[in-house]
Amino acid sequence: MVASSSTSTSTVITTLVTNIVLCGIFVTCFLLLRLKFKRIYSPKASFDLVPEEKKPEPLPKDPFRWVYILLTKPHSFILQQAGLDGYFFLRYILVMAMFFMFGLLTWIILLPVNATNGNNNPGLDQLSIANVKHEKRYYAHVLVGWVFYGSLIYVIYRELFFYNSLRSAALSSPKYARQLSSRTVLFKCVPDSLLDEKQFFKMFDGVTRVHIPRTCRTLEAKIKQREGLVTKLEVAENKLLKLAVKHKLKADKKGETIEPADEISAYVPEKKRPTFKPHGMFTLKVDTIRYCLEEIPKIDEEIKQMQKNFRSFKPKNSLIVEFEDQYKAQMAYQVTVHHNPLRMQPTITGVEPADINWSNLRMFWWEAMTRRTIAFVAICALIILWSIPVAFVGVISNITYLTNKLPWLRWILKMPHQLLGIITGLLPTIMLSILMALLPLFIRGMAKVSGVASAQEVENYTQRAYFGFQVINGFLVTTIASSAASTVTQIVESPERALSILAGGLPKSSNFYISFLILQGLSVAGGSLFQVVGLFLYYILGYLLDGTLRKKYARFSGLGSMGWGTTFPVFTNLAVITLAYSIISPMILLFATVAFFLVYITYCYNLTYVFIEAPDNRGRHYPTALYQTFTGIYLGQICLLGIFAVGKGWGPIVLQVIGLIFTIYCHLNIKSSFGILLDVVPVDCMRPLDGVSHTPSSTSETEYRKKILDRRNRKSKKLEKEIENEKEENERVKNNLANDTEFQEEGIVPLLADRDFKTLNTPNPFFRFFRPDVYLNYRHAKELLPATFNIEPEQTNSKHAYNLPAATAACPSVWIPRDPMGLSTIEISEISKVVEVSDENSGFDEKGKIRFLGAPPL
Repeated sequence: MVASSSTSTSTVITTLVTNIVLCGIFVTCFLLLRLKFKRIYSPKASFDLVPEEKKPEPLPKDPFRWVYILLTKPHSFILQQAGLDGYFFLRYILVMAMFFMFGLLTWIILLPVNATNGNNNPGLDQLSIANVKHEKRYYAHVLVGWVFYGSLIYVIYRELFFYNSLRSAALSSPKYARQLSSRTVLFKCVPDSLLDEKQFFKMFDGVTRVHIPRTCRTLEAKIKQREGLVTKLEVAENKLLKLAVKHKLKADKKGETIEPADEISAYVPEKKRPTFKPHGMFTLKVDTIRYCLEEIPKIDEEIKQMQKNFRSFKPKNSLIVEFEDQYKAQMAYQVTVHHNPLRMQPTITGVEPADINWSNLRMFWWEAMTRRTIAFVAICALIILWSIPVAFVGVISNITYLTNKLPWLRWILKMPHQLLGIITGLLPTIMLSILMALLPLFIRGMAKVSGVASAQEVENYTQRAYFGFQVINGFLVTTIASSAASTVTQIVESPERALSILAGGLPKSSNFYISFLILQGLSVAGGSLFQVVGLFLYYILGYLLDGTLRKKYARFSGLGSMGWGTTFPVFTNLAVITLAYSIISPMILLFATVAFFLVYITYCYNLTYVFIEAPDNRGRHYPTALYQTFTGIYLGQICLLGIFAVGKGWGPIVLQVIGLIFTIYCHLNIKSSFGILLDVVPVDCMRPLDGVSHTPSSTSETEYRKKILDRRNRKSKKLEKEIENEKEENERVKNNLANDTEFQEEGIVPLLADRDFKTLNTPNPFFRFFRPDVYLNYRHAKELLPATFNIEPEQTNSKHAYNLPAATAACPSVWIPRDPMGLSTIEISEISKVVEVSDENSGFDEKGKIRFLGAPPL
């Protein structure tokens, strides 16, 4: 057993050394390639691929100074470049890293208690609770756990307070408040009696337009068919002109001339023109270009006819309502609309037209319930099925403990320590990472099956489901399997004590998770910085697959974005694992601290210089992740309770039960306190302080404004004094805002929430930490917003913005390369009779390869 136990240290050391080497290779490659491959490593700063305000200043060329510059950027920079979702993701990583660093203080008490006068376990097991022999020493663990977990509960409360303040400040700023999506509400499960525009004008004030999505599968199928034909036409034209140019280059090398020079047939014979089989594999080939030019006008005419009669199609069971301003939209979003259950709900706001899942707008309430159940059952079944390979991974991590009962495995002990460390440390962590990475696509598919109506809801659903999967399979199943493997001999000898033996073996499985944290913090973080996938997709797949101008430009201009529904749970689960083992095996805190700090640096760079914003969820993933972090507290406390029960420490058991009850009490109270606040824009963040001015969120006439104007018409010293006092307060708040924020004074309209301004003259950071009501309130959160949040978005014609895309879909255009012989001009004259076509911003290089010189002209 000693030989088996001693592998814990070699496993961790081997994993650490291997991952340090891998991380070093990745980071070195990044530093060497960062300045050369700017499209991969700094596309936002190096090219005009994002709006000017989203274009960050290039980082220094120095291989290390850029890290300091990046980490000292203000909050406003990260908010501007990464958006609310990216900012709060980075904040979660940083908060966890700093809290785990704070947790290192527990070593002062726990490490001496664990290491001295115990069971004499070797290696890292000596520093865990498994080495504790006397049950009275458990008092140290329970009391340290009280402080540690209690501190985290306060941190979660503090972060929720900050999230609520910053989100309210951001959503009430001109950037968000004046967006069309902020003034629009989507209602699902609308009864037939309300599927009429007039009814909503009666129901709500400030309605400007009502969109009724309609079911039109035939129209959508025709549009898809037309898009397919236009794409085929574009691909064929690009191929035809490339063949012509290559033939011309060959002729020039031989000194030959091609006549007639202005006919495509002189360059590309009839038999080499692009062809395809339009009616299946066993049909005759036809000329692609001629076929498309014949068929596109027919389908286009059918589409136009159906679009003219669009309003006659059957309406879906949803409505999209536009309002004058955000205030009116929020009133409609926050109230109960219908007297029957499951009608006119759920309601959604803040969703762009491109993010709507139109096919799910047609569902009845009973269909939505059925599909949610089917999706839930499918995910549960997958979790159960996936537990088999995950359990196998857990067994491998402690396979050396099985050698006592499985003699044929004893050859493993004869391996060199380095190789044994790779098998029991590195291999299982890589296998677990691969198993966990295979699920997101399926879970996102189930999110759509469940009936969610927007890309944001898909990510929310995925975050919840994937986190459950991560905790159950990535932690619980692996831990139980690993613990069972490490105690199999004892369980076989005393099966009646199986539960207590498993609880006693629990600390030994922490070594696997230390290795897992090392992998995530070093290799995964280094690999993300190196962007190996991005290099492969851009330079290898791009070369092999992109045969048209449009595909090449799309590859160049299409920047990546984060899938928050699958990114957040990975790191939330790492936090849960660390919290569960933080008292049991305190060494894990060191590795978690380093891992989270390295991940922060990596993602801080990628989110500000490489990735663009995903569909804007306005930071909503952050409170979900904070609430999910409670899982780590519960698991840590329950695991300690099991260990105390095995050790028969009755006093610590009572104290631990008290701690668990306190956690539940705090959790319930925090959740009820914030409640709906995390999903709405409060009224005092939309209404003006003086009650008269228009704000970005509220532009309509109010009863108070009418009363004020009426009072001003009456001559009264008392009224004049009241009005003067209100003016002074308004100016004072306005001046404070101008001094403390990046906003221009002339663009500031003080809101009611801006009155919540407190200053306490204390530089003590400890005191400031415990006063979020002062230092993290709405007024102070507003100071973090970048100046661009005070700029209203350009107002475009919204008449058809929220129409079903099929209702107004136009025929796509064709982009072909401009050749030196002028053949593209001749092709344009023919194609333009059917579809819009252009050869601008394009050309050929000296090798006859097409290249784009700018964005598609059409």
